[in-house]
Amino acid sequence: MSLNSSVPQQTSKISSSQVNTPDYTKLVKFLIQPFLENPDSLSVDCEVSQSNRKVWVRVAFESEDKGKVYGRGGRNIQAIRTVIAAAGAIAEQSVYLDIYGGDAQERDLTADTSAETGTKPSQEKRRTTSKPNVRPRSRSSVQ
Repeated sequence: MSLNSSVPQQTSKISSSQVNTPDYTKLVKFLIQPFLENPDSLSVDCEVSQSNRKVWVRVAFESEDKGKVYGRGGRNIQAIRTVIAAAGAIAEQSVYLDIYGGDAQERDLTADTSAETGTKPSQEKRRTTSKPNVRPRSRSSVQ
């Protein structure tokens, strides 16, 4: 028997109708809970579009855990987004992850302001900050 003999390979093509939609809520909880001091504070909400092509996953937790979840340079949260995007790609869906931090009142306020204006709270802050007043230097004539 030769090791190089060809063995018939069975290839199976999986259509998108055969692929089950991933449980994004469980997946996100599995990925984020290890970073939290109080895993019970994690709240995950998942919304799927009518066309079943886009998924929005909203996550909220205590603001004190934000640094651990994001990681240095945002590496942890980027890895979490990559895993979620890969799961979505298998099901032919685009997945978006929104993170809300702080206490419940703060979360409600940020959700309300962004829903009314259609912008992120960070964009609102940028618009309201005034530009520095730059004046040309006066030249004194030396005689």
